[in-house]
Amino acid sequence: MKANTLFSYSIIGIILMIAGQLCFAINDTIVKFEVKNIENNYVIFNIIFIRGLFSTFFIILYLTLFEKKNCLTVIKNKKYNLRGIYEVITALFFFTGLILMPVSLVYTLLMTNPLFVTIFAYLFLKEKVGIRRWAAVFIGFIGVVLVIQPGSQNLDYAVIWAVIALVAFSIRDLVTRLTPPDIPSASIATFTMIAAFPFTTAWVFFSDEKLFPPGIDWAVVSSMIILGSFGYLLLITSLRLGELSAIMPFRYSRIVFLLILGVLVFGECPTASMLVGAALILISGVYIMWREKVVKSGLAKTHT
Repeated sequence: MKANTLFSYSIIGIILMIAGQLCFAINDTIVKFEVKNIENNYVIFNIIFIRGLFSTFFIILYLTLFEKKNCLTVIKNKKYNLRGIYEVITALFFFTGLILMPVSLVYTLLMTNPLFVTIFAYLFLKEKVGIRRWAAVFIGFIGVVLVIQPGSQNLDYAVIWAVIALVAFSIRDLVTRLTPPDIPSASIATFTMIAAFPFTTAWVFFSDEKLFPPGIDWAVVSSMIILGSFGYLLLITSLRLGELSAIMPFRYSRIVFLLILGVLVFGECPTASMLVGAALILISGVYIMWREKVVKSGLAKTHT
């Protein structure tokens, strides 16, 4: 009975994860569409600030009602300030890459995150990495080469923005590994956003830019706030329901949604090499997550 219940919750969690990724994919597309229509590239800071301000309000409301005790625990932990810094760097360079490059390409590169987290965990946390995960990392990087195509005339040097976002994203996740396992994902996500506020706020209020740039479409901004908040809550709920090893691979569904939206909205048709590379990145990333689960389960059994 317990196994059936866990399976049912995992199915619900998978559906919620896919729905959350669809919200994020539509949100990313809207951000690119809106910023491209405003002639000021620095508006990215304003977009991050406005979206973060309202999204954090809704998530804090959720936490106050359901996770009040854990909120206080997270506030006392200084690691979340560091996590917040890398969250800002990730968002800034991700959205910059989003404007200059195909949306599916940017997110495909960002999803090589498990490869970099594995390497960084080995280098800085001294975690043991077996030959199978190293093989998956190697296959993943073959996928990266196929996606980026270094040395070809089609190489877009704007890819550097996505690479910086990827490194910051991976370091952020590395910091997350140092988090006590009893702290809910919702609490971590919210206080990461709060820790990020000083940086975006400083730009908005101490630069010459207006908080609400001329030409900004408030209907678009409102939809971004709603989609961002709703997507975050779907993501949080999905992670709390079932087995993480079953649910997490479905965050890659965002690549599929962005491929479709890129074609429909911006006419960004992916090449055959990009599709093959994305498939290799997806397979290697999912395998690394699964293998980490297996290794941790084995270690837990040996210590019981």
